[in-house]
Amino acid sequence: MNREAMQSCIDACHECADACNNCATACLHEVDVQVMSRCIRLDLDCAALCAVAASAMARGSEFVEEICSLCAELCEACALECSRHEAEHCQLCARACRRCADECRGMGFALPSKESAKATGTRPHV
Repeated sequence: MNREAMQSCIDACHECADACNNCATACLHEVDVQVMSRCIRLDLDCAALCAVAASAMARGSEFVEEICSLCAELCEACALECSRHEAEHCQLCARACRRCADECRGMGFALPSKESAKATGTRPHV
């Protein structure tokens, strides 16, 4: 495995985890926290899994393929939810999540996104 590509993915996972943690904290300070509840839950899940994925890659875990595949899927879900909110912290988080999902897929671990699966006619991982 290309160490430079892996380091880029590890960095994207760390940046995504930071963005998700920041987003969750900022969402808790929004006027209507209830509206942000799904965003907060996905932020926390995504941050945790990104940290696990980065660690798994760094140590060469035998489960890195499965972990990165799930990480890409969760990052996409978090990006979609965050992009629905106008808050700057949500928009920043959505961008970090998309980058992380792309990096994980770029490693060759993750299955294609639902969007690319539609374009190619393949069935996405569900």
